[in-house]
Amino acid sequence: MPSVINTFARIMAKAAGMTLTDDGALLSNGTVVLRLPRAVDGQTADTDYFDLIDLIRKGQPDEAALVEAYASLIQTDDLGVLGLAIKTAPTLRVSLQRVERYFRLITDTAVYQLIERGDTALWTFQGQTLHRAALELRNECALAGFAQNMRRFVGPELSLRSVTFSHACRCDPDRYAAHFGCPVIFDADQNAIQLDCEMLDLENRLGDMAVSDFLTGHLEAKINSLAEPPSFGSTVLQHLTPSLSTGVPQATEVARDMGMSERTFYRRLAEEGLTFRDVLAKAQSSLAQKLLREDTVSIAEIAFLTGFSEQSTFTRAFKRWVGTAPAQFRHRSSAT
Repeated sequence: MPSVINTFARIMAKAAGMTLTDDGALLSNGTVVLRLPRAVDGQTADTDYFDLIDLIRKGQPDEAALVEAYASLIQTDDLGVLGLAIKTAPTLRVSLQRVERYFRLITDTAVYQLIERGDTALWTFQGQTLHRAALELRNECALAGFAQNMRRFVGPELSLRSVTFSHACRCDPDRYAAHFGCPVIFDADQNAIQLDCEMLDLENRLGDMAVSDFLTGHLEAKINSLAEPPSFGSTVLQHLTPSLSTGVPQATEVARDMGMSERTFYRRLAEEGLTFRDVLAKAQSSLAQKLLREDTVSIAEIAFLTGFSEQSTFTRAFKRWVGTAPAQFRHRSSAT
């Protein structure tokens, strides 16, 4: 199950004027308003973290103020060895590269990516879980926190071109622009900070390559001990399979559920040499083969469960995928 370091949950609670105790109790004015399972090895399940954000959102009508409070509280030191490696890197570029590679040690619910195109750089934040309302606030806090800490790294010389979010604005957009010190655009293709590439060459105030490399060695050992993260295609596949019984979903729906624009969704599939049709066919084929092997439901039911309205259409598609008819596949599977 995806998880996030408990530090993020504690700081989110503190930004809202609450306290999250070590045993998982969220206190507001001394009263327990939510109880989460105790963090294990400093990690909180993503669903628990998002439940906490949902509750905080409902009790904090001024979300822009909450974002500002979170950004002022979150510090790279809160990220342990990764935080120290980030702020002792020689330049802002190297700091962001450290985050890009090692953020998976902090959480597997989102990834950062640094993209340089000509004289423009994008620092993108991409969710890896199904969309829910809590993620919109989470995304705003994540980028606000990063913008604040980048300024702490290099000083007032840092200038941002713009900040974009893929969701609609729920507060006064001018307040976000004032906070970030640049235009903030909502309903965009992605969650990202845009800046000039020359900003990446700014030296960090506490930059020390020897110290940063030493710390990075520890991070590298940890990252190598983790299983490889799933590909984007396999993540889409996991989202698709449970929804097939209600009909074949459109790419727009899947992209929205994954918290990204359709354009970004197609681009990330293309980066792996895939199309939405490829992944959809794999989801339908894999589920159909599983159900045929189990031999507990009829072929007509399997057609429905894999998103087909007619058994004949399913049969033709299955023969195209596997090279044999569903009935023959079931017979062969039961004979082995």
